[in-house]
Amino acid sequence: MQKERRLAVLEYFKLILTGIALTAVLTLTSAPRGNADEAECQHRTERADHKLHEAVNHHGWDSPQAAHARGDLQAARDYCWNQHHKWWDVESHSWHSEHDWQDDHGRP
Repeated sequence: MQKERRLAVLEYFKLILTGIALTAVLTLTSAPRGNADEAECQHRTERADHKLHEAVNHHGWDSPQAAHARGDLQAARDYCWNQHHKWWDVESHSWHSEHDWQDDHGRP
């Protein structure tokens, strides 16, 4: 009887230890995800902004290439806004928590 009780306590202890380990693993692996998403938003916005500037410099503000690049920049900002409720401003190198970007970005 004593041996069965020890085995039951040991099994219960193993179950608790497994639960704690699982909780720790899930907590540690899920924490960096937010920063990775923000870095992806920042990179996506910077890439779209760079392509817009290139299109304007090579083809002019009113060119179809610039219009397409402006659409890509708008899509990048919308993605960040929808995911994090903030957007990356390439010019000031900062995050904005207001939906206040200008659609005429880079206009000469």
